[in-house]
Amino acid sequence: MEAKAIARYVRMSSMKIGIVLDLIRGKDVNEAFAILKFTPKDGAAVVNKLLKSAVANAENNLDLDKDNLYISKAYACEGPTLKRFQAHAQGRAFRINKRSSHITLIVKERE
Repeated sequence: MEAKAIARYVRMSSMKIGIVLDLIRGKDVNEAFAILKFTPKDGAAVVNKLLKSAVANAENNLDLDKDNLYISKAYACEGPTLKRFQAHAQGRAFRINKRSSHITLIVKERE
């Protein structure tokens, strides 16, 4: 049995989110919460909220025990990119890509 939580259209690049996900992939849920609490990345707050949602899904929908859960899969895919332009000298314009991502967390119960 596995519980899943998905956050879509998060306004942060998937590379930045991926750094945080690499820290917690394969860890127990309680250990992952402790790691995220002390991680100084902006993506840690988003992943922490998503992990809470996945644990709540596991407890309420599938009747799994919170103490036996671990993060089996965690990945961030690239979402749509907002294209913006910034004016520069002599009539030129530079492109600014505002990236977004879709984050997926899957928790399972240890056997």
